Amino acid sequence: MRLYHNPRCSKSRQAVALLEEKGVEFETYLYLKNGIDPSDIHILLTLDEIIRTSDLSKSDISALNSIEEKQKLLENNPEFLQRPVLITADRAAIGRPPEAILSILD
Repeated sequence: MRLYHNPRCSKSRQAVALLEEKGVEFETYLYLKNGIDPSDIHILLTLDEIIRTSDLSKSDISALNSIEEKQKLLENNPEFLQRPVLITADRAAIGRPPEAILSILD
């Protein structure tokens, strides 16, 4: 399990605390430092609101018409990734609110 984490984000810090409190083993992945892991991009793109559109201009948002364009945006600009995101082998969940990540735990 991998948690896409931004230590400066309160929701992301809350997600870390929640997983630790529940005793869940996970990898903390600092995507702003390391970029999007290529093995995760396809599962991330299955999430409807994976891009932080509040950080984009209207013209940038209107240009995101395909999965390929969204993938390119996230690969080149990981700061536009919604956070936190928990990824398991075959599922992902955005932690907004942080408790939402618990929905993919077995």
